[in-house]
Amino acid sequence: MTPVTSFEGKTVALFGLGGSGLATVLALKEGGARVIACDDNPAKMAEAGSKGIETADLRDADWSQFSSFILSPGVPLTHPEPHWSAKLAREAGVEIIGDIELFCRERAKIAPNAPFIAITGTNGKSTTTALIAHILLEAGRDVQVGGNIGTAILSLEPPSDNRIHVIECSSFQIDLAPSLSSTIGVHLNLSPDHIDRHGTMELYAAIKERLVAKAGLAIIGVDDPMSRAIADACEAKGVNVARVSVEPLNVKGVFADGETLVGVTGADAAPLANLSGIGSLRGAHNAQNAAAAVAIALALNVSPDEIRSGLHTFPGLPHRMEEVGRIGEALFINDSKATNADSTEKALKSFDDIFWILGGKAKEGGIEPLKEYFPKIRKAYLIGAAADEFSRTLSSQVPHVHCGTLDTAVKQAASDAQALGAHAVVLLSPACASYDQFPNYEVRGNHFRDLVRALPGIEARGA
Repeated sequence: MTPVTSFEGKTVALFGLGGSGLATVLALKEGGARVIACDDNPAKMAEAGSKGIETADLRDADWSQFSSFILSPGVPLTHPEPHWSAKLAREAGVEIIGDIELFCRERAKIAPNAPFIAITGTNGKSTTTALIAHILLEAGRDVQVGGNIGTAILSLEPPSDNRIHVIECSSFQIDLAPSLSSTIGVHLNLSPDHIDRHGTMELYAAIKERLVAKAGLAIIGVDDPMSRAIADACEAKGVNVARVSVEPLNVKGVFADGETLVGVTGADAAPLANLSGIGSLRGAHNAQNAAAAVAIALALNVSPDEIRSGLHTFPGLPHRMEEVGRIGEALFINDSKATNADSTEKALKSFDDIFWILGGKAKEGGIEPLKEYFPKIRKAYLIGAAADEFSRTLSSQVPHVHCGTLDTAVKQAASDAQALGAHAVVLLSPACASYDQFPNYEVRGNHFRDLVRALPGIEARGA
């Protein structure tokens, strides 16, 4: 835990008693603050009360007693309209911040030179966060990894000069962290996402830019126009910028030349590592993630040999193009994290002879943007609420069958893939949310993994 001593003797309000909210309450109390917590869910209020946490309906509170208001990043701050608690805080003139901000203030107080790596981007931030943490751990560094990737930042050990915090930050978290200033800030890419929470694409981009605007070193992916603009704007303001790309660079940074990562320093370019054969880093999108991780590692004086070793031993993340196993030449891939077409596109780009399991609760636009990849698909297996809509999109271009459930889809896809023979890929990449049949994408992916590992003749991969 990181006790938040910078709020010692103060009274703060907090809304949102999920995992990060509870961790925040405990960290504030450990640091000497009084916390009055609230949630719209009565069960969470009761649970918090049973743990000795002071709770109250903030609609009835005297806001003049609060020095700050800590808001869960999952609660609307501005759009589609501010949550009632945010409105009350603004009316009372009380600052609204989140747990990333609390960490930043504590770091500034107790260890301002502590290495702090903050990573954001529309896609790839979890993989990049996990990859750089893995490389650093393999190199023998003291690493704490968390934030949006899973472990709440205030549940981690406190910052110190010899401890590296590698933190994934969502746009919601950045929006609640006005003093965010990292040793190395990483912005990977931008594509339309969370517009319902930020209002416009321009506001979404401006929030992402904050993460790198005050970084000691800004590592910025430049493979989309808005991210290129962020890199140029930061550089114009005097920020130390290194670019990453899947296209050649002639400025400082790291780029992917096919599967080779190349570092550029001044007029010199030199190969650093090769991604060939690393299943966990398959595809151009992962080449950009790896390029960013390599740029971070170099900035932290990790040796090229240690970087190459870390890349080759990276196990990948569950539910993100995760190799589950093989039956003969047929490969089974769990990409349950792909909850929209943009994410599924990364997987479809990476394979051929695909037996595609898709469906669930559809996002806006469905799978229309994926039509250019339909020639790569041998057959599709439709599950969940989106089945009829997706069937119309696939039409006569892709042979497909309504399976209803994931159990049926895995059984049929496995049989068809084995009948094809060489290099078939059974791919769960739903392009949908899971909520029609599963509580979340993790449960969906775990069920897929269990189904595959129960198939006769399977050679399982991973744990």
